[in-house]
Amino acid sequence: MKYTKVYIDAIGYEMAPVVVSSAELERRLERVHGALRLPVGQLEALTGIVERRWWEEGHRLSDGAIAAGRRALEAADFPAGRLGALIHGGVCREHFEPATACRTAAALGVGGDAAVHDVGNACLGVLSGMIEVANRIELGQIKAGMVVSCESAREINEIVVDQLNRGPTMEFYRLSLATLTGGSGGVAVLLSDGSFANRRRRRLLGGAVRSAPEHHELCRWGVAPDPHDVDHRYRQFTTTDAASVLTHGVALGARTWSAFTERMGWAPDSVDKVICHQVGRSHRDAILKSLSIPAAKDFSTYAYLGNMGTVSLPLSAALAEEREFLHPGDRVAFLGIGSGLNCMMLGLEW
Repeated sequence: MKYTKVYIDAIGYEMAPVVVSSAELERRLERVHGALRLPVGQLEALTGIVERRWWEEGHRLSDGAIAAGRRALEAADFPAGRLGALIHGGVCREHFEPATACRTAAALGVGGDAAVHDVGNACLGVLSGMIEVANRIELGQIKAGMVVSCESAREINEIVVDQLNRGPTMEFYRLSLATLTGGSGGVAVLLSDGSFANRRRRRLLGGAVRSAPEHHELCRWGVAPDPHDVDHRYRQFTTTDAASVLTHGVALGARTWSAFTERMGWAPDSVDKVICHQVGRSHRDAILKSLSIPAAKDFSTYAYLGNMGTVSLPLSAALAEEREFLHPGDRVAFLGIGSGLNCMMLGLEW
């Protein structure tokens, strides 16, 4: 995929207010650590995550998306009524139906002639939504669109902590470790054909996608009958074979990087900066090493924000710009990977 007239006018975000340290989670898992003889500090040592953020109990997902959307619109001085599309790309949704995008669109004042719907692609949901909006812009169907997301890790973490405390086993701990890295946040990415902004910045140039669907069982999040409930009521569950996800994810990332640099016509060492999906230290180090990307070119947030799913990469990009890590003219690569396994890499001129 390549684009000639697609720009990112703004990235808005909303931080969740409740800071939860890895040390605090371990205190809640004290019984588990004792039973499995796990050393104190194991969670932070294995993941590199010091803390993450959660929403307050009862927080609506659309509220986080709405707040982020308003910030993006205000930053670009853009009227919501001129959006041609509003897409919610989160893993987390409020209902099976209607689309979570609908409440967000209504609150923002999106017009009735806009396409309003959800897109799901694990942790690539926002990037997938950006591609859909970019395609519409490139084809001349719309002049601008916005992708929003809000992820919440509180509920599934509390379920996993409860289940671990009720039946601690090393296998269940291993499959639950990735869940305990989860963070929460909201983000909104405003894309246009460049005709609305006073200055053109953050041009989306193109990208590449690759998949390895044979590994679809490695990372799952859904609902299933609760084995501890006598009535077998349904409850959320997550399982992640982190070691296999890392191994196969890095291999998929390498294939995608090769296709991406060829498609973009970029020499690998000509990429100035990269923003990766924020999984944890092991994944970040392994993917950078496999792609021969110096750590100095990467901007990471996982240590203090955890893995916020679809929100992680675009929110990290917004922070990287605020902190002057990204500069005008930089060649920037967004490196995204999600369960499935799917990988997407986008190239931008900042």
